Amino acid sequence: MQNTRIILIGAGIGGLTAALALQRRGFKVAVYEQAPQLGEVGAGLTLSPNATHALEAVGLGGKLAQTASRPARQAVLHYRTGQVLVDQERGDLPKKQYGADYYQIHRADLHNMLADAVATNDPSAIHLDHAFVGFQQNGDTVEVTFKNGAKTVGDVVIGCDGIKSEVRAALWGRLPPRFTGNVAWRGLVPVKNLPPGFKIEPASAAAIGVKHSLARYLIRDGTMLNYVAFAEKSGWEVESWSVRSPVSELLEEFHDWHDSFKTFMAATPPDLLFKWALHDRDPLPQWTKGRVTLLGDAAHPMLPFLGMGAASGIEDSVVLARAFQAAQTVNEALQRYENARRERATFIQMQSRAAQERLQGGKVDNYDQKKHKNEEFLGLFGYNPATVAV
Repeated sequence: MQNTRIILIGAGIGGLTAALALQRRGFKVAVYEQAPQLGEVGAGLTLSPNATHALEAVGLGGKLAQTASRPARQAVLHYRTGQVLVDQERGDLPKKQYGADYYQIHRADLHNMLADAVATNDPSAIHLDHAFVGFQQNGDTVEVTFKNGAKTVGDVVIGCDGIKSEVRAALWGRLPPRFTGNVAWRGLVPVKNLPPGFKIEPASAAAIGVKHSLARYLIRDGTMLNYVAFAEKSGWEVESWSVRSPVSELLEEFHDWHDSFKTFMAATPPDLLFKWALHDRDPLPQWTKGRVTLLGDAAHPMLPFLGMGAASGIEDSVVLARAFQAAQTVNEALQRYENARRERATFIQMQSRAAQERLQGGKVDNYDQKKHKNEEFLGLFGYNPATVAV
């Protein structure tokens, strides 16, 4: 199995984590990315203990501790009053309870860590400007073709190419993702832009409202405030992270929210506010066909209301590598991987849908904190992809 030629389509966080996890177990990987250069969007992401376990298992624990933010507390806030509805301890507690820290980080910082580690192991591993076109399975091999005319042959192909996955389309047919009726705005605010005396307490919080919700947290040593604001809204369905939005549009949408939220929205630089329409897919009953399978958003795209999208792809990656290490054949490895991951990923997909109603269902004035069902309440933090059975 050590000589298995593993092709990964997509050099996002999932693809690069998978590449690094496989490299650390002695496998040769080739990662093909459609973009002409590596890069990530200007946004934050959450690394709950389940994801931190995985990143520590691929050797990034030290860099995470140096780069990521570790909030002391988290809260759920009332959209109109700003008052705390639920207060949760973080800081040292997640490591005591689950064996790994709870972090928040700029996506680009994590992406750079992964890319640097993969390239350090093998400078030739990442191939840019290779847009996937299709594959042909030929017995024990898979031939992949790219838009630039290049072809390559491997023993297995892993589609890590996101919610619009071309590998998924080649496997199971081209079915476009479904618009959910939600639009999201993501913004980054330099803390120095905020009014003197404006406090961001606690450092990490979600706010619940009526057909609207929001999450915001500090990253990069407290110098940047990352936020994402959601609104149930029709009439605009562009599924892209690169569409700019005027700050005035966001302020109008959240006009009845407390000033503590509108203040940082108003301070967002015009070039650091983007919007996109939230799309979704139903869970697949099967990820694998022959020697081709899926990972991350290509396999199980999920709404962001639990903050588990990136974490789930990171989990996939470590379990995939462990499955290849444990197996005697490619088919066995892929079966081990899917058996270990599909049920959990599907559960998170469905719970992410359900979380929207809790956050935006309009019951904020009668919010029962005893029924607060976040990702920790659902038991997701207790999962360790580095030790779970494969």
